[in-house]
Amino acid sequence: MINRNFGGSLFGSIMPPVIKTLLIINVGVYILETFILGFIPMMGTTLDRVFFHYFALQPLFANGLNYIDGNSFGFWQLLTYQFMHGGLWHLFFNMFALWMFGMELENRWGSGKFLLYYLLSGIGAGLSQIFISPFIGQVGPTVGASGAIYGVLLAFGMTFPNRPIFMFPFFIPIPAKLFVIIFAGIELFSGFSSNDGVAHFAHLGGALTGLLIILLLGKTSIYQSLEKLTGKLFNKKTSNTNSTRDFYSQMYEKSEPKSSFFDSWSKPKQESKFEQSMYEARQPKPQSSSRPTITFEGEEITQRRIDEILDKITANGYQSLNEKEKRILTELSKKL
Repeated sequence: MINRNFGGSLFGSIMPPVIKTLLIINVGVYILETFILGFIPMMGTTLDRVFFHYFALQPLFANGLNYIDGNSFGFWQLLTYQFMHGGLWHLFFNMFALWMFGMELENRWGSGKFLLYYLLSGIGAGLSQIFISPFIGQVGPTVGASGAIYGVLLAFGMTFPNRPIFMFPFFIPIPAKLFVIIFAGIELFSGFSSNDGVAHFAHLGGALTGLLIILLLGKTSIYQSLEKLTGKLFNKKTSNTNSTRDFYSQMYEKSEPKSSFFDSWSKPKQESKFEQSMYEARQPKPQSSSRPTITFEGEEITQRRIDEILDKITANGYQSLNEKEKRILTELSKKL
């Protein structure tokens, strides 16, 4: 479903730095809780229970506005609960979804923008859980990255609305925008109708927070300052992925134009060479007699031909190209 560039650092594209760091932290916390802290006694219990007590997201209320006696809520839990999971399958599905939907967003947006968006979606999910769930009788500690994942899913649906996704259990490809709507509807229905121990309103809160960030909060100077701060954490790592420009960028060297805020969430950033080049290849090109003519198997490779291939990749992925189109891309890269 998600295809990466075939030039430069392939691993850096399929495993960008924020995604890789989040995977390591989440897996590391699970191993720490399950295989280490659970075997260390402390104050008549085990250290994993103490860890859970202080770092899982603890509820504020029970039964409406009645405060829970002796609750241990701390503001830091809105961040730490995102890295804790209730079991191996809980961890696996969250991390798989993070990688599957998040890597393309990070490569497209940039690491700093993606990290801030991810964490704030998780915080918004936590706030939804502790303030909304008590009114419908769903009170208890919360763990997991699912709220942030739903924010990522919402962003993916908005950025790639027509990208086909296979939805379990039907395995029929549906557009990403419809996929997001269906899952949001399921969560809303489940939130009011079931008491299965799943934080459905946290999921919805994560998606809603992501929507607010994209449409409103991202325009503010405070948010943009935070984005620059998170970007500094990964500048050194992401700069190396730009050492090799792919063939589209070499053919049409052009600085990225200024754009509106909404475009800044939908067009690729420097962290993704392949998608940056796809964006650049669609921009108006200055006429120049010095631009070399490139032919392949007797066919002149025109800008229109390139755009047709790019549109096909955007709509259905690289695997949708036929063998000749794939050979054209490979041949172009060799001639530059």
